[in-house]
Amino acid sequence: MSINKSYAVFGLGRYGFAVATELAKSGADVLAVDIDENIINSAATVIPYCKCADVTDVEVLRQLGISNVDVVIIAMATNLDANVMAIMLCKELGVKTVIAKCSDDMQGKIFTKVGADKVVIPEREGGVRLAKNILSSGFVDVMELSDEVSLIELDVKREWVGKSLVELNIRKKYNVNVIAIKENDRLTIDFDPNMKLTEDMTLVIIAHSSKINKLK
Repeated sequence: MSINKSYAVFGLGRYGFAVATELAKSGADVLAVDIDENIINSAATVIPYCKCADVTDVEVLRQLGISNVDVVIIAMATNLDANVMAIMLCKELGVKTVIAKCSDDMQGKIFTKVGADKVVIPEREGGVRLAKNILSSGFVDVMELSDEVSLIELDVKREWVGKSLVELNIRKKYNVNVIAIKENDRLTIDFDPNMKLTEDMTLVIIAHSSKINKLK
């Protein structure tokens, strides 16, 4: 996913607001929706496009143009029925990617069953981190270690297959450090930099946040 895609966030509690704000701050096209008008009025000061609407109504979603949105993040509070309905309607209207906030693994299974493409548990993945991840095209995961340094998991690019880290000279070319290699769920720290990379590998990289875009 990238900044060039369009996003919608349903539910502007602490988590949803963090996601929507980070997306907007990054320059992405994001629509924020909540059923509480007071919340919308407050959010409108930092998020350009806000709407007060009931996302469990298919006609309302059509009027919002949800079928034209690439990614919908559903982050409503504890109303299980509303979350399920919103997920189902978004998929029915043709939304390619639906990400749903859930409170536990069981709820996550339910949301996946009704069509969610990804589920997140806030205690495990913060809103800002989710926003950065969905904006980071090609990255498996992004974790901020500090304001300036990030830990990134990056699938081996097609053009890197069959070449070694020494041949690619990744450290000098991208100003990043490969600290581990994952393959078949096994993490290797003591790896041979002359080893040929395969398409099944994932590189674990530490980089200055300003250098991340060079890897895309």
